[in-house]
Amino acid sequence: MSAVLTRWNEIPAAEAENEILPCCGAKAWARGMAARRPLPDEAALMAASDEVWAQLTQADWMEAFASHPRIGQRQLNSSPQAGTWSAQEQRGVAEAEDSVKAALALGNQKYEERFGRIFIVCATGKSAAEMLAILQRRLQNDNAAELSEAAEQLRQITHIRLKKWLSR
Repeated sequence: MSAVLTRWNEIPAAEAENEILPCCGAKAWARGMAARRPLPDEAALMAASDEVWAQLTQADWMEAFASHPRIGQRQLNSSPQAGTWSAQEQRGVAEAEDSVKAALALGNQKYEERFGRIFIVCATGKSAAEMLAILQRRLQNDNAAELSEAAEQLRQITHIRLKKWLSR
């Protein structure tokens, strides 16, 4: 078992919730994760995350979405850990040409006008051009399909962040 997980299993529930919250951004998810302790290993942690994620409401998803910055931006009100992870995940945007950054900004605006929330994509390993193509494709979704796709992207981001959290 990792030292991080061992310690997390033993701390008070409220502290455990606060510590793991930057991995997802939904308080109900963090509470659910803390309630499933002790978790013996990474596989159990990931399984618990998926189980809790499947029980979240649309309002919980919206809370999680709101804890993430727009693609190409850094969110000032996120936790320091979430901000660091977000910058790492969006590295492809930082290296992009100005025209692609501008197209992403415009796409973000169109997405928010259409769906009433920020565009969420698992950015790890993707270039800015890839994220722009995904954004343009997803603008064609209806609201239900897009909400489902955004939630799945955030579930993937949560898995990546849990692995980073464990390796601290």
